[in-house]
Amino acid sequence: MPYVGNIPAEKYAAFNVQYFTTSATDTYTLDRAVANELDIRLVINNVIQEPGSGKAYTAAGTTLTLSAATAGSDTMYAVYIGKAVQTVNPGAGSVGTTALATNAVTTVKITDTNITGAKLNDDVISAQSALGAEPADTDEFLVSDAGVLKRVDYSYIKAPNAVSLRPNAQPIWINGSMAVAQRATSATGKTAGGFYTVDRMQLDISGTIGTWTVAQESQTSGNAIDNGFANAYRIDCTSATASPASGAFLKVISSFEGQDLQMFKKGTSNAQKFTLAFWVKSNKTGTAQVNLRDMDNTRMIGASYSISSADTWEFKVCNFAADTTGKFDDNNARSLIVEWWLDGGSDYTSGAMPTAWEARNAADSMAAGSLDMAGSTDNDFAITGIQLEVGEYTSSTIPPFQHESFGDNLARCQRYFQAFHPRGSGKVFGSTTAYLQVPLLKTMRTTPSYTQNAVFRITNNDTGEFTQSGTGGSFDQSDANSGRLAGNNFSGLTDAQTIFAAPNGNVSAFFSSEL
Repeated sequence: MPYVGNIPAEKYAAFNVQYFTTSATDTYTLDRAVANELDIRLVINNVIQEPGSGKAYTAAGTTLTLSAATAGSDTMYAVYIGKAVQTVNPGAGSVGTTALATNAVTTVKITDTNITGAKLNDDVISAQSALGAEPADTDEFLVSDAGVLKRVDYSYIKAPNAVSLRPNAQPIWINGSMAVAQRATSATGKTAGGFYTVDRMQLDISGTIGTWTVAQESQTSGNAIDNGFANAYRIDCTSATASPASGAFLKVISSFEGQDLQMFKKGTSNAQKFTLAFWVKSNKTGTAQVNLRDMDNTRMIGASYSISSADTWEFKVCNFAADTTGKFDDNNARSLIVEWWLDGGSDYTSGAMPTAWEARNAADSMAAGSLDMAGSTDNDFAITGIQLEVGEYTSSTIPPFQHESFGDNLARCQRYFQAFHPRGSGKVFGSTTAYLQVPLLKTMRTTPSYTQNAVFRITNNDTGEFTQSGTGGSFDQSDANSGRLAGNNFSGLTDAQTIFAAPNGNVSAFFSSEL
């Protein structure tokens, strides 16, 4: 129906009330502005006061003026009668927090642009405590993606892969891929320790503990070749020793110069941890022990690993603690041996595997377990993909294997061993001996020892070529770069004649400066 004047409000018709804290004053401030005193009803000590000039009170704007001052003991309130019929919406500032229902304001009522940084407390995102270590990979950070706030796992933004953090440009372990085998690819009937096939890998034997075939094994299938390793160092038992004497042992070892290990900072307050990783395969399953031996300070530490599945390539990662006692010598002598214990007598099993560096104790060497490799001619052990890293890693965090070209790998191996047919020129002494001044292929670790693997041949570029009737000779007047090679067992030579080495297809000269 039509109305004259404002349409009566159907909602929010309740009058607003303001309660005052009284004092000895005749002037008060209203919560909201009014046109005049007729817009409010003033009650003092429960008595309605008369409005108007010359009466009990007047009002204009937010100022309430009384005709007489109140006392602090008076009660006073004002009812805003002029507001009850003005609108169906609550007046500005009239809705307090107690008037809102829980969850009454939803995100639909808040536009994206109405929440600004200025409206957020400085500690709106706060941590209860500071991180004391690197966050877990699954810990989350907040990032802005083109203005959209998103969560991101720490694994996506953490420091670069450990590859870029390596302190060494080349792999610490030389020929860890087992690609280089200068001496031979197979050697049979071995009952004593030595270097037989793969460079830098040594069979270490004491006492009677089986007979062995040592080989560079080519891989055609399995986890090793699937991870980039086409060759392995392998030993096969061909004559068993079921019960080795107490002092007998069988190990596979490799040795390192101290000057190549300085990045471990051993013997200092900044000493670093060691991580050894490798692929291993055997017909035997069980737990075995691998040790690091500090040859400069007669110390050792061990770690165990388990072969879970027979005849299956498995990847193992072993961690070794840092050692603040005893520095590695900074020279070209042997400072470190890494040794895989495969079998041995009771002299090496009665102790406990040292998980911290200790003075070497032989009884601790194989305390974690033995594979009893010499116990049967069915037994074999193969290893490849060896890497030694500075720091502590797991199978998921260890840096990738540093594959080298065959040429680079060979050149590093030739610091310790070289095999080639003699080359160079020289002179004849008498009629049966030829001296050749032989340059070595690479500078070796020290002046090498010499053994002759096959007869060699020389020529005088005049009367023809001459071949030894049998091996024999020496290497003297030598250093790490070259020397004089004396070849005996020739015949028909002319004294003092100039001669030259003549290749005959044999790799006849072995030069070794192994650790």
